[in-house]
Amino acid sequence: MERNTNTPKRQPALAGRLFFLDLSAGRVLSANADGTGLTTLVEEGRKLPDGLAIDIAAGHLYWTNMGNPKVNDGSIVRSDLDGANLTTLVPAGGTFTPKQLQIQNSTGKLYWCDREGMRVMRSNLDGSDIETLADTSRGDPRPGADPTKWCVGIAVDIEKGKFYWTQKGGDNAGQGSILRANIMMPQGQTAANRRDIELLYDRLPEPIDLDIDPGARVLYWTDRGDPPRGNTVNRAPLDVPAGERCAPEIVFDHLMEGIGLALDPKGGRMFVTDLGGSIYSADLDGTNRQTLQIALGNLSGIAYVDVPAA
Repeated sequence: MERNTNTPKRQPALAGRLFFLDLSAGRVLSANADGTGLTTLVEEGRKLPDGLAIDIAAGHLYWTNMGNPKVNDGSIVRSDLDGANLTTLVPAGGTFTPKQLQIQNSTGKLYWCDREGMRVMRSNLDGSDIETLADTSRGDPRPGADPTKWCVGIAVDIEKGKFYWTQKGGDNAGQGSILRANIMMPQGQTAANRRDIELLYDRLPEPIDLDIDPGARVLYWTDRGDPPRGNTVNRAPLDVPAGERCAPEIVFDHLMEGIGLALDPKGGRMFVTDLGGSIYSADLDGTNRQTLQIALGNLSGIAYVDVPAA
């Protein structure tokens, strides 16, 4: 009797996994989605890691190292998911103070914000072809001293061809803003003079990281400014006509200097880090709040992925 060769191949079970950064100790860490199974993957020392992104198909972690904010020595590195095979993609000086990082596999690009460099940048996944998409310096020398021009958080909406970023402003100064522009540079324009930049929100306490729920078409962000509007996670719809945009909705509060944000739209939840060293989870509307870890250092970037279960 012939053997049936058409039996569907069983797909491996998946489990949620968090990857996140400890700014103070220069560590890359990982844990299960419930906070258990904590492990340290990389210890680099005082390079100030900030933004984190994952290419799960290729098995790679990417993160930014801010370096010394007063010196042009920021870098972007990559490792395997277990922290092995550490590789520098953007060497020191390729970007001033790289902050939040996003990966777009469909286009093979890394996107990041450069704080003291006062710009939004992009490169290929191997670090080649570095380009500036938006230059907010208005002629100021780098490193920039004006925090209203500091670019921090980044999110990319491939479906609509847009990228979003935050400019944090001074500490607790109510000068923060969120802007967006087209991924495609307008013909005849440059990063410094492009005219398609839209201001979505201004006078925010101190907006930091961004993420997008693409199915619901909602933008989320952390804000590390003073309460009641700061130290929060906020959200707002993406596709609102000019002039009809309402105040953002606060869905999570009482953070201790909120920084990192990662959404799991399929699971209907978010993960948040703060400089107080905690990791939190909650539903996307802010309910079902849980503290997953505490006192882990000064936590910055975080990412969530589904990985094959052990």
